[in-house]
Amino acid sequence: MNQTRTFLLLAWLFLAYLLWQAWQSPTPQPVIDATGSPRVGAVDDAAAPQIPIEPSAPLAGVDATVPTASPIANTTSTRRLVLANDVLRLEIDTRGGTVASAQLLDYGQTAKPDSERVQLLSSAPEHFFVAQSGLVSNKGAAPSHESVFVSAPDAEAEVLRDGEQQVSLALNWSDGNGLSVRKVFTLKRGSYLLSVRDEVDNQSEAAWQGHVYRQLLRVPPVIANSGFNNPEGYSFAGAAWYSPDEKFEKLKFDKLAEEPLNRKISGGWIAMLQHHFMAVWIPGADESTTFSTAIFANGVPRYVIREVGPALVADPGARVSTEARLWVGPKLQSELPAVAPGLERTIDYGIFTLISDPLFAVLSFLHRLFGNWGWAIIGLVVLIKAVFFKLSEKQYLSMAKMRKLQPRIEALKERYGEDKQKFQQAMLELYKKEKANPASGCLPILIQIPVFIALYWVLLESVELRHAPWIGWIHSLTDRDPYFVLPVLNMASMYFTQKLSPAPGMDPIQKKFMQLMPLIFGVMFAFFPAGLVLYWTTNGSLGLLQQWVIMRRHGDQADKPAVASKD
Repeated sequence: MNQTRTFLLLAWLFLAYLLWQAWQSPTPQPVIDATGSPRVGAVDDAAAPQIPIEPSAPLAGVDATVPTASPIANTTSTRRLVLANDVLRLEIDTRGGTVASAQLLDYGQTAKPDSERVQLLSSAPEHFFVAQSGLVSNKGAAPSHESVFVSAPDAEAEVLRDGEQQVSLALNWSDGNGLSVRKVFTLKRGSYLLSVRDEVDNQSEAAWQGHVYRQLLRVPPVIANSGFNNPEGYSFAGAAWYSPDEKFEKLKFDKLAEEPLNRKISGGWIAMLQHHFMAVWIPGADESTTFSTAIFANGVPRYVIREVGPALVADPGARVSTEARLWVGPKLQSELPAVAPGLERTIDYGIFTLISDPLFAVLSFLHRLFGNWGWAIIGLVVLIKAVFFKLSEKQYLSMAKMRKLQPRIEALKERYGEDKQKFQQAMLELYKKEKANPASGCLPILIQIPVFIALYWVLLESVELRHAPWIGWIHSLTDRDPYFVLPVLNMASMYFTQKLSPAPGMDPIQKKFMQLMPLIFGVMFAFFPAGLVLYWTTNGSLGLLQQWVIMRRHGDQADKPAVASKD
C-alpha cells in the first residue's frame, strides 16, 4: 500500500469517526408528560418537603445604577446585586439569592480583543442558565429560591482573610417571628469558585428543622452550526455528577427524562456541562446529600439537577449554618483536581481519555517551554514522529519493496488478462516468494490513528487552547485559518506525497480520483480549526520528509528494473 493510500485510510477513518460523533449528538428532544408538568426524580427523604422548581415570578432585571464596591440599601423589591473579582462578574438576584448572571472576564465570545465576554449564566429565555439555592421546612417557614431577601448593611464590603483579598455580599431574610436566615456569598481574587453560606438564627420559641437544597436550572446551549467541523456540535452538553463509589457520571439533556437521577451520595458534586465551560455545586465533603434530576416543561423545557442536604436542626436561641461552593467558569485542568475529587473528568475526551490525558500533559509542558500553543503543537508532532519513527521506517521500506515488485505484478496482470482468480493466486505466490507483505505498510498508520484522534480531542476540548494565537495571521487555533494558508500547505504536502509514491498498478479512473484528493481534503480542512490543520500539515510534511530520506537511502534497490518472473 503506497503512502497516498495510507494517508487516505487515516483520513477516511478520521472523517467516519467525526460523522459518527455528529450522528450521536442529535438535537435534544426531551420526553415530557402530555400535561406539561415536570417529570421529577423524587427526593428519597421522607422528612424533606417539596421543593419548587420554577420561580413564581421572573428574576429581577439588572440594576445598572448599583456600583460594585458601594453598600446597597435594604429594599423589599427584587433587584440584582453585583459581586465581582478580576476574572468573574456575578449578578445575584435578591429573589432567592439566585446567581442569575455570570460573565467570564478572561474569555471572549470570539478571538477579537474587543469581543463580548462569555456569558455562562444568564436569565435571558433563549440562554437561560442559573444557579439556585434555598431552604425548605415542614416545621415552620424557610426561604426558598422564590423568597425575597434584602441586602445586609455590609453587602459588597471588601475584607482581608488569610492574606487573600476577597469580596463578600450578604442577604437577609426573616419570617417576622424570630427566625432569620443570612445568605453570604464570598468570592476570592482570581478565582471562579463562589462560596455560599446559609446561616439560620432561630430566636423563636419553637425548634426549627429544614433542609438546604442547591440546583442548576437551564435550557440546552444554543449551537448555531452543528456540522462535524464544529466541535460544539458534538461536544458533550448535559448534566453530570460525581460520587466516590460510582465516580464521574453524565447524561445528555435528551436522556434526562428517560433516566432520572435519584441517589444518596456523600462527598460528591453536581454540574451542568457544555463545551469548555461549566457550573458545579460542591457541597461539604462530609455531607450526605440526595442528587436528583427533573425537567420542567412549561413552554421551553428547562433541565434541573439538584442536591438536597441533610436535615438542619436549630433549637430555640440556637444558630446553624451550612456551606457549599459554586464553580462558575472554564474547565481548567491545572486547577480542577484541587477543587474537588473527580472534577478534572469534566474535560471530556471520551473513550480516548487514557491517551488524551498524557498527550495534554506533554502539550502543556511544551507550552511552558515555548510559551505558545502553536509551537507546542508542532513540538508534539515532532515527538510523536520520533516515537513512531521505527514503525514509519518499516512502512516506507515496505513501500519501497512493493514498488520493486510493481513491474512483475504488471507482467502477471498482462499474462492472465481477465482471469482475476489466477492473477490473484499468482500475485500471492509472488508475495510469498519475495517475503513481501502489502499490509505491513498499513500497520504503522493504524497504530497511530488512536493517537491522532486522541490529540484531536485534546485540541478541541481543552479550554487552555481556546482562541490561543500562533503566529502572524493565526489569531486563534480553535478557529479556521482566515487566509487558508495551512489548508494550502496541507494540499501541497499531499500532492508531493503522491508524486513521491507512484502506483503503476492503479486503474485510470482510480488514478484520476486520487489526483483530486489533495484538493478535496484541502477544501474540507479549510473549515477545520487551525490548530488541528496545523497538526495535520506538520504531520504530513514531516512524513513527506521522512519518506524522501528513506526512499533516497533505499531507493537504489527499489528503482532497479526487475525482470518479470515466469511464475
